[in-house]
Amino acid sequence: MTRKVISAVVGLWIAIPAFAQDSAAQDSADRSAFPSSSAPATTTPSNSTVSAKWKHFVEETITPLTLGAGGINGAISQATNSDPRYGTNFGAFAERFGASTADNVTQNFFGDFVMASVFHENVIYTRRGPNYGGIWKRAGYAISRALITRADSGGNIFNWSNVTGTAMSAGFSNLYYPRASRTGEAFAIHFGTSVAGAGFANLYPEFWPDFRAMLRRRHLWPDHSKP
Repeated sequence: MTRKVISAVVGLWIAIPAFAQDSAAQDSADRSAFPSSSAPATTTPSNSTVSAKWKHFVEETITPLTLGAGGINGAISQATNSDPRYGTNFGAFAERFGASTADNVTQNFFGDFVMASVFHENVIYTRRGPNYGGIWKRAGYAISRALITRADSGGNIFNWSNVTGTAMSAGFSNLYYPRASRTGEAFAIHFGTSVAGAGFANLYPEFWPDFRAMLRRRHLWPDHSKP
């Protein structure tokens, strides 16, 4: 998934399970009607080879979500006139959109491909699901993966890929950020929000199936499993 850009938006997904788990009886019904929304995750997809990590980078980056996130983060930056400080006119928004999209791409590239290959880490998020625990336990787990990930050989380790890859991405942004945003303070903010954003972005794959099940239950989302 994308990183800093999504962090301002995906925090809203914390509230999603409240709709999907509106009653114990209904949750039990969902488990039989929509097993994919409640089944616990037991394995992490294999991602041990360099080619697999490259494929993961391509698949998570070449998606409309990347452009959408660039637009959202660019709009927030434009409204608050925060870094990158291109100005406040429409041209400045276009530059912010481009810079934000580039931030997403480079963070995915350096973190999920380059440094994941160097440190032999599997950065693909594995959803826990309702059987793992309550809302806050699941949200806490998802966010914690910004600093904890799995080694290709198995087991949890410090998420060097995210931390070092984000630092490289933040440094790379100095090539296209305006001079006013190429300061130590701007770098620190960019780095910190991007590292944290990696965890908040995990709220989407963790809770989206719950929200989708709720929509299906209310006949607001197509259920292709039924004839």
